[in-house]
Amino acid sequence: MATYERRRYLFMTTDPVHVGTGGYRLGRVDNSIVREPGTRVPKIPGTSLHGAARSYAAQLYENPAAAGQDHREVNNPDQDPVCYTFGYLQKVPGQEDKTVAFSGVVNVFDAHVLLFPVHSMAGPVWVSTVDRLQEAGFTVNGVPTSWRTKSDAGAVLLNWERKDALNLGWLMVSIDGKVTVTVPPKWKDEPRWQAVQDHLVLVQEALFSQIVNSNLEVRTSVAIDPKRGAAEDKALFTYEALPRTTFLVAEVVLDDYRGGADGQPFPKDKTTKDNVLPGGPWNGPLDVVEAGLRMIEWLGVGGMGTRGFGRMAIVGQPMEQKYGEGAWQ
Repeated sequence: MATYERRRYLFMTTDPVHVGTGGYRLGRVDNSIVREPGTRVPKIPGTSLHGAARSYAAQLYENPAAAGQDHREVNNPDQDPVCYTFGYLQKVPGQEDKTVAFSGVVNVFDAHVLLFPVHSMAGPVWVSTVDRLQEAGFTVNGVPTSWRTKSDAGAVLLNWERKDALNLGWLMVSIDGKVTVTVPPKWKDEPRWQAVQDHLVLVQEALFSQIVNSNLEVRTSVAIDPKRGAAEDKALFTYEALPRTTFLVAEVVLDDYRGGADGQPFPKDKTTKDNVLPGGPWNGPLDVVEAGLRMIEWLGVGGMGTRGFGRMAIVGQPMEQKYGEGAWQ
């Protein structure tokens, strides 16, 4: 019988993160980052998280061949936890025109911005919306009934005391009340959350995109001539990134359509070289994904990794839910 389970992760960027669209574009910067088409809010695509998680899990398992596109060098991929989790493609020995292929048993979805850091006269604050917090599992109490329908999109809600107007970067906003934001239990004791929990600003969804796109980190670099080791003439370019301490939410869904058949390569507590598996044993495909995602805090995701970009940490433990069993745990 197929098994359906999902985990919801809260991430915080510890470096700027740049997941580019590919190629140059005319606009504010030369190299732009991926955005939601409807809202224009930046995101980290699930494909980027999936690729990084697979690559890092294969390194932890000491079997780099399991991360490639062609897994002919993987002996018995059904017994390799990385191949079982993310899928594999292998030529049939002696029959090069035939291929054995299995899709992965996990779906890794996009990471969406939940809390975005902005400079203000009151110090750094983290901007979000009521809907984004509620969709991520937070509880927001005290929202005025008329606030969502106000024509003044510049009125914001705080979860701390302030009467005077507040600037969010270049934008001055008025204070329309105080709310209480309750975080899911698995994240509330995490120091990274506790450092920002008393500095939240909730804005209307229509304003959120404007604030985020106006406060992205933008850097300027120059291409290097490999022959001279010096800057190339007229090769200056700019690129943008999600700034450090941006909080994002992403989900991973287990779709074990193979039904947990006999011979499933779990649990695993040793690598292919019979060393202790770093980070603890893998009891199933979701543990393989999580091990890879946690390595992003060390090795990063997206582009510009050699320029100090890309690292992102998991905050606390993931929320979990099994299909048909009700609320998140």
